[in-house]
Amino acid sequence: MQSLPVAAPIVGASLELRPLAPGDFEALYHVASDPLIWAQHPSPTRYQEAVFREWFKDALMSDSVLVVIDRSSHQVVGSSRYYEFNEKAREVAIGYTFLAREKWGGGANGELKRLMLRHAFQWVDTVWFHIAAQNIRSQRAMEKIGGKFSHSSIKQLAHGTQENFFYKVERATFEHRESVTDT
Repeated sequence: MQSLPVAAPIVGASLELRPLAPGDFEALYHVASDPLIWAQHPSPTRYQEAVFREWFKDALMSDSVLVVIDRSSHQVVGSSRYYEFNEKAREVAIGYTFLAREKWGGGANGELKRLMLRHAFQWVDTVWFHIAAQNIRSQRAMEKIGGKFSHSSIKQLAHGTQENFFYKVERATFEHRESVTDT
């Protein structure tokens, strides 16, 4: 499957996003080792090193995983990725996002998603977000950045099923919102 191109860092006011590298394990695990990050996540044990190591190994096989860096401290504060890029349909999904707790409740998640949306809209017209039904925190964050609920779906997991909510952001709507907030 083709991936959305991410070759150079994506730089915002307080965050920088760059492709994941093999040497990022320790810094990223330092963030991911906080159990509260995963409390509402479908993989609530991802804070455990063995579980996270497996996630990291899989993430390295994708060339659309990004490391989130705080520009003022130069510290890794999280990760996100593009996936399910469909060039013909001109759509992609953004997800697998996690941020250090000190970045919760401020503008970091919004900035991260806006940077990723701006980058994605160079190639696509629709960006999807798949959010577990129990993840209220992510649903509220999605609504703050203009995501619109589209539908839900049941996903088969290794240990049962999970309901996911599908939110989407359309390029025209995003660009309109950006132009209104810039003025």
